[in-house]
Amino acid sequence: MKVFVTGATGWVGSAIIQELNAAGHEVLGLARSDDGAALLRSRGIAVHRGELSDLDALRTGVQACDGVIHTAFIHDFKDFHAAGETDRRAIEAMGEVLAGSGKPLITTSGSALLPHGRVGTENDAPDSGGPAQHRTASEVLTLALADRGVRSSLVRLPPSVHGDGDYGFAPRLVDIARAQGVSAYIGDGANRWPAVHRSDAARLYRLVLEHGVAGSRYHAIAEQGIATRKIAETIGKGLGLPVISLTAEQAPEHFGFLARFFSADCPASSTLTRQLGWQPSGPGLIEDLEQHYFRS
Repeated sequence: MKVFVTGATGWVGSAIIQELNAAGHEVLGLARSDDGAALLRSRGIAVHRGELSDLDALRTGVQACDGVIHTAFIHDFKDFHAAGETDRRAIEAMGEVLAGSGKPLITTSGSALLPHGRVGTENDAPDSGGPAQHRTASEVLTLALADRGVRSSLVRLPPSVHGDGDYGFAPRLVDIARAQGVSAYIGDGANRWPAVHRSDAARLYRLVLEHGVAGSRYHAIAEQGIATRKIAETIGKGLGLPVISLTAEQAPEHFGFLARFFSADCPASSTLTRQLGWQPSGPGLIEDLEQHYFRS
């Protein structure tokens, strides 16, 4: 299958293109810069130039392929609403091309969209009033495309997609601890973060591409929920720093924008997803932290 991949140079997307190549698929990767295009070519990936706001470029990329995996997203923490609207329009444009074709379209969302304080499942809808509501419209649109003859589905990623080379939330927590001289958690640290190794996430995208059911949600969740206190303790041990508790009022000064994410209690399961034959095999977050995240 020839697959159009957006976000092909990103943390998750770059693992997906490797997974697809290894399985015998052909990849056309979206690149918005010369550096991105050069990186894809160095990995033997055909390049399609464009960006998420260039809807015509997205349409021509989709037309050239047999399926789409959409992982690109503008992570603008200052204007989540605009980023979400760009994502929705991109999905809408790609869906228009695929309508009536029966071809797969896989989009990306986050498990932290779901209501907090309980274990989220694949059957749960996003919390429309939650902090990540900017991505809710993209979820709704993706699933609705199944009624238009698209084998559309979505993969929800956890807050931590970890692995050697990670530049997401986990390494930011490590950097904050280094800068502050302490590793902290919020309150009693019992709130939970789900996690998955990057290689396991990439394999799930491939399985959904090949076997996913139209209108379905899939959870790339290897670990249902790790207490943030355990994460903070692992970081403290790895850096040789004291571990402390912060109040909710103290957290923003210590963590910055990350405070609201690290205070979330958002465990999630992947019980239904594993019926697809997905069995995570990579290391867990704590083991990965210990092995790869404390290099100077």
